[in-house]
Amino acid sequence: MGTTSRSEAYAAAGVDIEAGYKGVKLMKNDVERTFTPGVLTGIGGFGGLFAPDLTGMKEPVFVSGTDGVGTKQRIAQILGKFDTVGIDCVAMCVNDIICCGAKPLFFLDYIAIGKNIPEKVATLVSGVAEGCIQSGSALIGGETAEHPGTMAEDDFDLAGFSVGVVDRCNIIDQSSMKAGDAVIALPSTGVHSNGFSLVRKVFDVENADLTVYSDELGMTIGEALLTPTKIYVKPVLKVLETAQVHGISHITGGGFYENIPRSIPDGLGAKIDRNSIKVLPIFDMIAKKGNVSERDMFNTYNMGVGMAVITSADTADAAIASFRADGIDAYIAGEIISSQDKITII
Repeated sequence: MGTTSRSEAYAAAGVDIEAGYKGVKLMKNDVERTFTPGVLTGIGGFGGLFAPDLTGMKEPVFVSGTDGVGTKQRIAQILGKFDTVGIDCVAMCVNDIICCGAKPLFFLDYIAIGKNIPEKVATLVSGVAEGCIQSGSALIGGETAEHPGTMAEDDFDLAGFSVGVVDRCNIIDQSSMKAGDAVIALPSTGVHSNGFSLVRKVFDVENADLTVYSDELGMTIGEALLTPTKIYVKPVLKVLETAQVHGISHITGGGFYENIPRSIPDGLGAKIDRNSIKVLPIFDMIAKKGNVSERDMFNTYNMGVGMAVITSADTADAAIASFRADGIDAYIAGEIISSQDKITII
């Protein structure tokens, strides 16, 4: 019978078990870079074990979030660049759970792939590891699934989920929000990881040369589109210690109109000053090239604002100073008003 784990029949069906083992070996160092004191196991087991430090918490609440990279990964496929979309995968999860004040603890990823090329999988995971380091999360497990016959050989799908913790008394739940609160904009790094179905249509990515340099963007179109999502976790955690934060919105698919209202209670609304928004050139290009209305742009993209943090008026300056000390050029984008409309952009 032998002791090596190799099935000739399975390999003939298109699944290379040994490639999976090689991929695990190649990603080992990147994964271990993310380990925090709570990690009890390395990669390769059936489950990832994590012992959280709950010291000082009266009533710890675990918070989870899950997401994927979406069709942005098609840009990575076209360009053959796989080391950044993992950052997007982590960002889409941890930026969500920080909105209720939770500190991310650990992350797990899932890669479905047409053909398991160990070096490609390891490169994808290197991006996940970098996102985990940026957010203070430990990458404690994951799964790579080879899908021959159901996915093209060069195709892949990357998703994951994050688990964090917050003391119940510190959950950001809208209850303290009031008229006069400040809406602080945290700049994005670009399109982040949403609205790429429209992006791909506007730029005709299947036929266009994404390596062409753009003076308007200061980089190639491909580089602009693949710029990783900004991870706001550590700067936001710091601001929670110094300012009265009443609400946080992660600006993802649905843009301003869908996401900012999610953090605002009934009877209040956000009045956003359109002239204050520092729109990035990539969005001007999408709007012009695709003939997309401004209303639709603000209802699809982050428009240069990756996160909106609502603070009391008297702690807004302290919050902005803290963000800027961490290299985030935060600014006032509007205020909370008494209104039946959850958001108004004027």
